[in-house]
Order: sequence, then C-alpha cells, then structure tokens
Amino acid sequence: MTPHVFDRAVIRRRRVRALALGPADFLVDLAAGELSERLAAVTRRFAVAADIGTPTEAVTSALRASGQIDAITRLDLLAGGDDGTDGAALPFAPASLDLAVSALALQFVNDLPGLLVQIRRALKPDGLFLAALIGGDSLTELRQAFTAAEAETTGGVSPRVAPFAEVRELGALLQRAGFALPVADVDRLTVRYATPLALMAELRRMGAANPLVERRRAPLRRASLIRAAELYAARFADPDGRIRATFDIVWLSGWAPHESQQQPLKPGTAQMRLADALGAVEHGPAPKR
Repeated sequence: MTPHVFDRAVIRRRRVRALALGPADFLVDLAAGELSERLAAVTRRFAVAADIGTPTEAVTSALRASGQIDAITRLDLLAGGDDGTDGAALPFAPASLDLAVSALALQFVNDLPGLLVQIRRALKPDGLFLAALIGGDSLTELRQAFTAAEAETTGGVSPRVAPFAEVRELGALLQRAGFALPVADVDRLTVRYATPLALMAELRRMGAANPLVERRRAPLRRASLIRAAELYAARFADPDGRIRATFDIVWLSGWAPHESQQQPLKPGTAQMRLADALGAVEHGPAPKR
C-alpha cells in the first residue's frame, strides 16, 4: 500500500491561497530556465512533450520558446477530487511522448515510484524524462529551529517541514522504474531573508506551507513560533543579520530504453586488463602454505 504522506487537498488549497497573496515563483522560474538549458544540450527535436505537474506555466513557456518541441501538453497533478490520493493513471497512451518534463512538483507525490513507472511507459523508445524537484537538505535550518523550539516550549515535536528525498534515493527510483542511462544530481541554492518570519511568509506565497497528513491540526503556539524565530536567527544568520535558507534542487534524467543506446559490456568481454589501464604490475594469488 502506498504511504499517504502528503495531503493533496491541502496542497491544492495552499496553492489557491498563494495566488491570492501574490505567488512567489522565483524557484520555479529558476528551475524552468535551467531545464531549458539542460534540454538545449540534447541536440534533437521532440515532437510531442508533456509538462507534468509544474505549478506554473514557466516550463511550458520556456520549452515553446526553445524551438525544440512541436507540441506540449501541461498536466496538473492536483486536478480532481479532494480524496487526498494521487494514484490516478496519467492520461497518456503507452509510447506516446517524446519528452516528459516536470519542475518542482514531484516532491509532493505520494506514489513517486508508481508515477515514474507511468512516465517511462508513456515515453516512446529513446524518449527523454527530465525533472527538477525539491530534495536533500532543503529547509534544514527551519526544520532544526522548529524541532528545538517545540521541544523547549511544549515538550514534544510535531512535523512542521515536509521530508525530502536524497539524491541517491531518487537516482535509485529512476533505475527501479526502468529508465536507461539514469542520472541524478543536485544544485544547492542558498536564499537569504531579512528574518525567519519573512521566510515563512515566502513559503506561504509559494504554496509550500506544511502539507503533511500527520501535521498537528492545532494552531502553532505563539511561544513556539517566537522561540523558533529566535533560534533560527541565532544559528543561521550572517554577519549582516540576514538569515539563510537552503533549497536543494535535485535533477533527474533518464531515457526510455532503446537498442541504439549505449549498453554496458557483458562480464568477461573487456578488451584491456585493469592492471594495464592503471599501469600496475599484476600479481598472482599468494602461494598456499
């Protein structure tokens, strides 16, 4: 059974609130620009593409302007009922896409392994998947500050910051989903804010406030909030008083398998000995006594 970690209905409501507040889309815009640059390094055109879950039109617009695609469909992963699940099948026929992309959406998918399998099946042979998602040590400063503050003020700790997958885990998921030539790497971005409260306000404008199913339903105590802000400023402020926030953007890429792709050599078929490649002297096994 798929773990139900993220409340999809809450994420949808948070996005609506962010639009009303005036959305903060700078991370999505940065990811869209980087995605376009990474795709430009692939010297080919893509006839049919899909933008899966990106919360704004930044990626779709960037790809249309790139001249590398003929048609692109944007899919909202939050569309549908408020049942809190995200296990619905993608609306793409098998082997129907040349390219699938996503920016800063997949970190809030409950069944990410299942979604990756669906994306791989929707790609044509030698089709490309390229995505960015929040991962690694993102918002570690905020997580540490809230943990310490609530331990002091309430004697307990409730989850305030969503868990994020590590780059190695995400790379393994690509392999598990059947992608060929899988690659996972991470870009670390440090953003500075005037105060911890300014960071929290920005997260609300990103629609990224706590989406966990197991979040505490009672409002955050004022004493806990004030103490968290104090600890944050004490531990993670620069000399000028501004505080730091870490965002790790994990990049995933993989190809639908095709016979034209580079294949690993079978065991025993190497044309050069390791000792020769290293310029070392090869010794036989030690004599038995």
